[in-house]
Formats: sequence, C-alpha cells, structure tokens
Amino acid sequence: MTEPRLSHLDAAGNAVMVDVSAKPDTRREAVAHGHISMRPATLAMILSGEMPKGDVLATARIAGIMAAKKTSDLIPLCHPLAISSVKVDLVPDAAGDGIGITARVRTTGPTGVEMEALTAVSVAALTLYDMCKAVERGMEIGQIHVIHKSGGASGDYDRAMTP
Repeated sequence: MTEPRLSHLDAAGNAVMVDVSAKPDTRREAVAHGHISMRPATLAMILSGEMPKGDVLATARIAGIMAAKKTSDLIPLCHPLAISSVKVDLVPDAAGDGIGITARVRTTGPTGVEMEALTAVSVAALTLYDMCKAVERGMEIGQIHVIHKSGGASGDYDRAMTP
C-alpha cells in the first residue's frame, strides 16, 4: 500500500495551492474546539465584567468571526471562501478554571471550512489571552482540534466517533 500524497505538494515537492475548480459545490460545515485555562479569579473577573479592557467575551467572539473570514490571508495555500455562517461560542468551565471555545463555520463551495473553524477558535483564544494578560500571564491555550466536518468527497468526520 502506498502512502497518501500530500495535496499541497506537486511532483517536485513544491508547495502549491490545490486546484478545486473541477470539484462540485456542496454544503460544508466544520466545528472546531479549543480551551483557555486560567485561575478561577480571572474567570470571575471576566464573567462579572471587571476586566480593565472591557467585555472580554464579546470581543473574543467578534475576533473569532473576523479571523474565520480572513483565514486565506493568514494560512498559506488556503482558498478564499464565501463563508455563509460563523458562530463562536465561549462557555465557562463548570469547574471555574477556564473557557471552552467552539466555532461552527458553514459554506457552500468546492472545499471545506476546517481551517476557518480552527482559525476562529485560535484567534478567539488569543484575544482572551490579550485582554486578560494584565491580570494573569499564566493562562494556557490548548486542545484546539476539529470535532466535526461534513460535506465534500471525503465525507463526514466526527472526532468522538473516530478511533
């Protein structure tokens, strides 16, 4: 069995943008998730609106949405896409030690939106860090991953169902 060929490399090993012009438009969706850990006191300040820089959750949500729309400007070889929907949810942990970040991105087109969802989560987390770093520099961003994708020739993917 041969190894799968990386789609962003040509026969000579040069980086190329994948040609998706022959692929049909299909409805596509991707959901990504990440987490930022922090002290309970920092989370309490966010939730009570006491952070010096303002409404941390609203700003991070907007940053995530904007990032999804700009993914092709940030990630080499990503296609610019007509995104039809971006939703960013920021949910405080029940234990009070961080915030879960989930981004859902939708489009109808010839290529998927996994990178847009991952970028939205990443930038939302970075925005949370930036807005709270005056209070806590020890926050930790991590666990960023795709949890769902649908549409396209490769079919659906659900992380919980994948070994």
